[in-house]
Amino acid sequence: MSGFIQLTDTHIVAEGQLAYGRSETAGPLRQAIATLNDQLPAITEVECVIVTGDLTDHGSEQEYKRFRCIMDVLALPYLVLPGNHDHRERLRATFADCAWMPRHGPIQWRRDFSGFCVIGLDTLVEGEHYGMIDADGLAFLDNNLAELGKTPVIVATHHPWLHSGIQAMDDNNLRNGQQLMERLEAYPGPARMISGHVHRALTTQIGNVLCQVSPSTCHAVHLDQRADSANSLVMEPGAMTLYQFRKSQQTIVSNQMAISQFEGPWPFEQEDARVIATPA
Repeated sequence: MSGFIQLTDTHIVAEGQLAYGRSETAGPLRQAIATLNDQLPAITEVECVIVTGDLTDHGSEQEYKRFRCIMDVLALPYLVLPGNHDHRERLRATFADCAWMPRHGPIQWRRDFSGFCVIGLDTLVEGEHYGMIDADGLAFLDNNLAELGKTPVIVATHHPWLHSGIQAMDDNNLRNGQQLMERLEAYPGPARMISGHVHRALTTQIGNVLCQVSPSTCHAVHLDQRADSANSLVMEPGAMTLYQFRKSQQTIVSNQMAISQFEGPWPFEQEDARVIATPA
């Protein structure tokens, strides 16, 4: 079994600042790292963390340095992709020493695992909130899909193609997502798309492609699906998503992980207890 953990939309700001004047984003990311490091002995064969965009809130050099300083405490290697709040060249410069970082062009990469593969694609359109995969990105995807044969594949992006029902987010999703879906539906092996951007946990099936969005580590986008609603944030608890390949069923299983420390664990059956707890 092999796997990875998805973090997304960390929105790190400069020391002493709050995202949108409300959200302290560095603390939740530190808590996510602490939770991961604490849980790693109990989670089998997690190889890395993938951060699917909006690493920072404004794409400044100061924010990227702070992001990397926080992330480098992680007891796993990690890869990143840009989101609409990022700045491609400043992000590239921050991770220029990493083997997975391209020297120029879209920030895209491929990570092979035991039993499956993840292809990370750059959807950043500088100065815009919506996303696009450019011609280089589509060619990169085509070439890798051709090499993979029928190997299960996950395509990771910042912008999703699925519709959340939150109008402002759906207006600024992946504009050419249909071109991506056509490629994944034609792929002869199992295909999945994972994204961020919406700051909520979402899952749907588009054709034969499972599409998932992971929650942010910090604030959430308010779940208000009325047509006239203002796009707003709400301080819901953050989370992250664990993906693991189950060889016994030849499938990839996702598991949402809370970002916090909790009491327990306690065995459901305790020898000294008169009442035996019933599993939930």
